[in-house]
Amino acid sequence: MLNVIDQLPPGLLDVDPLDLHRVLDGPTLIHLPGRREQPLFISTLLHGNEVSGLLALQALLRRYVGVELPRALSVFIGNVAAARDGLRHLPGQPDFNRIWKPGPTPEHAMARRVIEEMRPRRPFVSVDVHNNTGVNPHYGCVNHLDHRFLHLAALFGRTVVYFTQPDTVQSRAFAELCPAVTLECGKSRDPLGVERATDFLDACLHLAALPEHPVAAHDLDLFHTVARVEVEQGLRFGFGECGESLCFPGDMDHLNFRELPADTVLATRPEGTRGTGLVAVDEAGRNVTARYFGLAQGQVRLLRPLMPSMLTLDATVIRQDCLCYVMERIDPVQAAASA
Repeated sequence: MLNVIDQLPPGLLDVDPLDLHRVLDGPTLIHLPGRREQPLFISTLLHGNEVSGLLALQALLRRYVGVELPRALSVFIGNVAAARDGLRHLPGQPDFNRIWKPGPTPEHAMARRVIEEMRPRRPFVSVDVHNNTGVNPHYGCVNHLDHRFLHLAALFGRTVVYFTQPDTVQSRAFAELCPAVTLECGKSRDPLGVERATDFLDACLHLAALPEHPVAAHDLDLFHTVARVEVEQGLRFGFGECGESLCFPGDMDHLNFRELPADTVLATRPEGTRGTGLVAVDEAGRNVTARYFGLAQGQVRLLRPLMPSMLTLDATVIRQDCLCYVMERIDPVQAAASA
């Protein structure tokens, strides 16, 4: 499934993501030389409807037309077929950001080949660029509480999320090769998100090394993802005054990265309904729904303070992925020291 090439295909720098299939016929790994031999690895379009990474890559490479790159660059462009239809992934396809551990599909084999292609090249850092469908700040994600990883994420912004599940994502796999970060750049095609990602990638090209000393605590807002929240399988849900089995507020995504107090109403259910309609699973795979959510008088309420991320009003994304993640604030210096 994987094309491996050592030059930019004609038209790549100008094509719209919806027309990318006219330039690339599938997932492609591109190797480009630069002054420093260890490459910056960039992964983009793992989700076909999240195009800011490709737009940032195009903007970055346009800065170096006719000029030697400061550092070698390896770029993986993922789900070209889904990008054509503006979808996260096509029906019957696995999620391209859930294939980075060994598995049975051709897509798993493709991801493994990308890793094995990059291993002998000893990448300097890995950057995976994504978008959200709800209202979120721009932030970085790491899978290791290593000082180098935290410095890399802080280069993008002071808000950083640490998570270990799902463990099948690209950044988790590449964290075994080099410092790795996932960039969440707001909504797809958001100009500010594209600009910030472009500048971040350019900064990575110019870095000689990452600091190994701790990030100052006042320079970082670090959050730990402690649970993933889904809607019960097969349950009908909607937003606003929806009349479904589970109704969320019409502006629910505005709750992202807000520290919500206990007793906050997250949803409503018809009178006489049993259960919250939500399923929360912690990093160890345990059902912890009763720790966070309760139902009283038709209202789904928080049982303890929490901060959500990735809340969205996109029902398809909720069904394909999840409703949100639950986070807790942690001290970056203490966290890295105890890791």
